[in-house]
Amino acid sequence: MANDPADVFVDAISYSIDAGQRLTLFLDALRQRGLQYEEHLAKLAPHVLDYDAELVCDGRQLARPVNYILAHIVPPPDVVIDELKRPFVIVDPRAGHGPGIGGFKADSEIGVAMKAGHPCYFVGFLPDPVPGQTIADIALAEATFLERVIARHPKAEGKPCVIGNCQAGWAVMILAALRPELFGPIILAGSPLSYWAGVSGQNPMRYSGGLLGGSWLTALTSDLGAGTFDGAWLVQNFENQNPANTLWTKQYNLYSKIDTEAERYLAFEKWWGGHVTLNAEEIQFIVDELFIGNKLACGEIRTADGTSIDLRNIRSPIVVFCSKGDNITPPQQALDWILDLYGSVDEIRAYGQTIVYAIHDKIGHLGIFVSAGVARKEHDEFASNIDFIDMLPPGLYEAVFEPKASAADNQDLVTGDWVLRCEARTLDDIRALGGNDLEDERRFATAARVSEINLSLYRALVQPWIQASASPAVAQAMRKLHPLRLQYELFGSQNPFMSWLDTAASEARQGRQAIADDNPFLKAQEVVSAQIVNALDNWRIMVERVSEQAFRTVYSSPLLQSAVGIDSSSPRRPRSAAKSKLHAELVAKRIEELRSGFARGGLLHACVRALLYVGMAKESADERGFEAIRRLRKQGEHARKLTLAEFKALTREQFFMLLIDQEEALRTLSDLLPPDPGLKGAALALIEQAVTARGPLSGPAAGRLDEVRRLFDSASPLDASPHGKLRVATRQGR
Repeated sequence: MANDPADVFVDAISYSIDAGQRLTLFLDALRQRGLQYEEHLAKLAPHVLDYDAELVCDGRQLARPVNYILAHIVPPPDVVIDELKRPFVIVDPRAGHGPGIGGFKADSEIGVAMKAGHPCYFVGFLPDPVPGQTIADIALAEATFLERVIARHPKAEGKPCVIGNCQAGWAVMILAALRPELFGPIILAGSPLSYWAGVSGQNPMRYSGGLLGGSWLTALTSDLGAGTFDGAWLVQNFENQNPANTLWTKQYNLYSKIDTEAERYLAFEKWWGGHVTLNAEEIQFIVDELFIGNKLACGEIRTADGTSIDLRNIRSPIVVFCSKGDNITPPQQALDWILDLYGSVDEIRAYGQTIVYAIHDKIGHLGIFVSAGVARKEHDEFASNIDFIDMLPPGLYEAVFEPKASAADNQDLVTGDWVLRCEARTLDDIRALGGNDLEDERRFATAARVSEINLSLYRALVQPWIQASASPAVAQAMRKLHPLRLQYELFGSQNPFMSWLDTAASEARQGRQAIADDNPFLKAQEVVSAQIVNALDNWRIMVERVSEQAFRTVYSSPLLQSAVGIDSSSPRRPRSAAKSKLHAELVAKRIEELRSGFARGGLLHACVRALLYVGMAKESADERGFEAIRRLRKQGEHARKLTLAEFKALTREQFFMLLIDQEEALRTLSDLLPPDPGLKGAALALIEQAVTARGPLSGPAAGRLDEVRRLFDSASPLDASPHGKLRVATRQGR
């Protein structure tokens, strides 16, 4: 701080003028937010899409009407769509906010998918549900939407890639388990599927249901709303997770950067303040079956006809994108459903599933959908390489992103600024992220039972009185008085005390006198702001610790666990996905079918088998190798006739052959080769190009490539020793 009193006085005057102008412009931004809020709610179908859209199907016109719609995104003039590429269908979450966040701006899920040449569709919804609609009705509607999309793209080389954002993720997975034939790859962005999972001392939102006594409060809120649940309460739950941002940082950031931040702030608030409602039946299902019950991953949810929803029925690749910085859907909640369903990677393969996960280091929950940086990196790579992901052999992989500039070899095979590499992982890699132990599982199971009891008591003793006294008029008044809505309406057109801002804000902009960053009073302001944030963070940490300790204390009680039917001495988890003996029998039958087909096929089968044999030693694959394989697919008349789905089936068949009996798969490989040395030589050259697309091979992979060379060069079949070394064998008896 300057020592001269005159300098201090000048700095103080400059700061006062600047602070006054900032305050005026800040209030004007809040007023614009209020006016924007009113204008947004007045629309019949409010959304925040940054693209023109054409209505394809109105869910209200279906046999079982819902408030969902399917829209085709109109490509901008500078975007060229390839009708041979699979369409993308983006499904936005109905978790309190309105639709459109998947296409919020050019750098978005929709934007990068269209940039990659894919037709795009959007599944959104209207602010209010159709009376009586259920989650099952919505699933049926979305199945119809996908059927319409597939019918509109008969030339596409694959089924639609479906992106489920946040809460839309579990809805997409339920439908994919019931109608797997409708889906291409599925991308789950920030989607919780294992609601009990987490790490002690972090992300305490999972304790909320138990601390509130279960879902009876959800039923009460719906009853007070005359059968309608106000989504603003869900948004309030999100905001409560970070009081420093809610109460201070978000508004202070606007105030301190008022000259540059207002436009971005208003664009985000247009979505954040577009609250929607749900039917009581919908929200009760979500809370009972998912939030508190955690039944999806264990196969305990059933349809009206008794069909169990088993996520192992999904046949499409599943891409899980989550972040360590996400306090709403931490990696454990995004990934631990895999541990609930499978005992090993071999079990994942036995079900023919391909699961790819990517974990961001720090981005928050909303950043997964709205961050331009995430869109240009992760979402762009997923969109550009969706066929590569679709062709991966069954198993568990982690997606790793490497800057294109650091890729020394074959940069011409890279489509964007990053190289997508998928590395093989095991279930231990997911366990290493942290998660529940057996005691934690018992606590959450106890909380779920307590919730069921309290809900039954509420329905028997209290609900009739509440429903008799609630009315639509009172419910509407309660929604308008919700604190989140009031913060918008207080600065809207109905407040006459805000009218002076038109003139004052105009004068502040014309006479704007921003101060230098080294102004001592501005520095003091930043220090005070940091202290406020620190105090609110400390408050949050204290509340989280107390909440966690209270939950653990209450639901660890052996007496309470016994009272609700949880065996505290059992070494088994209270809930886990059931194993199917029939599936094991089907797998055994399929293995026998594969064994009988080792020597059937031709050059293409041999090339794919050889590629997989070398690639399995590397335990990873990247987009450069797939681009080279794409060229291999174009070789030969038969290969060109194969569709992508047929080529994928061929690849999986050869992969499973190598898994069940690698020695026999290699011994019979020579039987698949043609006698023409020229054809074999050309095929071998393409194989070498594919497997070395990332650079020269070393170690076991290089040794396997040498074995493949000998197989292709030999005129006789080759046998394999138990150690994998091949030796020439004569064709005795052939």
